[in-house]
Amino acid sequence: MTDHHPRTPAYIPGFGNHVSTEAVPGALPIGRNSPQRPAFGLYTEQLSGTAFTAPRHENRRSWLYRMRPTAEHPAYQRYDGAKLLAPGTDDTPLAPNRLRWDPLAMPATPTDLIDGMVTMMANRDPAELEGVALHVYAANRDMDARVFMDADGELLFIPQAGRLELLTELGRIEVAPGQIALIPRGVRFKAMLPDGTASGYVAENHGVLFRLPDLGPIGANGLANPRDFETPVAWYEDKDEETQVVQKFLGSLWTTTLDHSPLDVVAWHGNLAPWRYDLSRFNTINTVSFDHPDPSIFTLLTSPSDVPGRANADFVIFPPRWMVAEDTFRPPWFHRNVMSEAMGLITGAYDAKAEGFRPGGISLHNLMAGHGPDVASWQGASNAELKPHKIDGTMAFMLESCWPYRPTLYALEHSQLDYDAVWADFPKAALPR
Repeated sequence: MTDHHPRTPAYIPGFGNHVSTEAVPGALPIGRNSPQRPAFGLYTEQLSGTAFTAPRHENRRSWLYRMRPTAEHPAYQRYDGAKLLAPGTDDTPLAPNRLRWDPLAMPATPTDLIDGMVTMMANRDPAELEGVALHVYAANRDMDARVFMDADGELLFIPQAGRLELLTELGRIEVAPGQIALIPRGVRFKAMLPDGTASGYVAENHGVLFRLPDLGPIGANGLANPRDFETPVAWYEDKDEETQVVQKFLGSLWTTTLDHSPLDVVAWHGNLAPWRYDLSRFNTINTVSFDHPDPSIFTLLTSPSDVPGRANADFVIFPPRWMVAEDTFRPPWFHRNVMSEAMGLITGAYDAKAEGFRPGGISLHNLMAGHGPDVASWQGASNAELKPHKIDGTMAFMLESCWPYRPTLYALEHSQLDYDAVWADFPKAALPR
């Protein structure tokens, strides 16, 4: 058994770049993709994230040169673990209520990432290649002798506490709170816990691949810059030992067992690959005059729908930033939205919710659900001296979708019972008589 990787993971900067990398010199063919006899007897495999006929600027695929072909595996059997990683959709009527949840508790028994994941909400059927799901995870055990693969969508990891080391077919990624990492659809990986425990969020995108939003009048720079995304270099595992493969397919989990580690890609090139991003590098755009702009100015990633301007999913962050707007209610205003908003809090406090929204928690405001700041936040913002103010020590995110979210039965049974009370005591406007 050999373990060919450095102590510290290495990365290649850039978003959507066409990367060439090899863990063994000479493993990567030059000037061709599929030679008759690849070096060292490796197997050639193309990993396609889009249709073969997709336009060049939309096409995502990578060529892998591996020790064993992916096609070599026994039949899958139904997986009995991860009871709470559920499809999240059914035909039960859903009340249009606003909902909020406390953080997920750490398991009392040793639990890895797969069995520590809980689906909170989802929209659309994964078979439709549309929609998103939001999961939370709490784990206290490494994924030993097993890997995970999601055929339903790409996975965006958003750690809240504790680091994850994601060992993937295309390299190793270490991601800490304050960073995010994406694993493409179909890529097998396992999660190790350098700090012993880890908790956070996973956004699962079933639709068009996440990409950087167009900047329009902002110009060529701002928001998330492509150079700040990091792709891992090639790495592989040479382990001839029994390994369980767990696959998510059409909302359910299936398992098979190999006699080796499938993380055996020795070289690859392409632009379908995992990446990580440091949220502190987001170049925030905000008003320098008056009014609170639309939250779309905080969009880090977007997954478009078939309707221009209406996203299948937008991943939006609310980072530290200066507030200088004059004669303006600076927190988010009250509103009803045709888009549905799921929010999470990574650290600190959210400026529109003074109480009850804790790091690791979630809130959901489905389409046209009236929402906005709670009473304490409204009172504070209404009476604040409007001098320049730095919102600091906080990081929240929103997974906004044009499709309404349907919470799972687990989520409905574990939501906060008193969430509506945050809007219960607003004083009535005193109109002149």
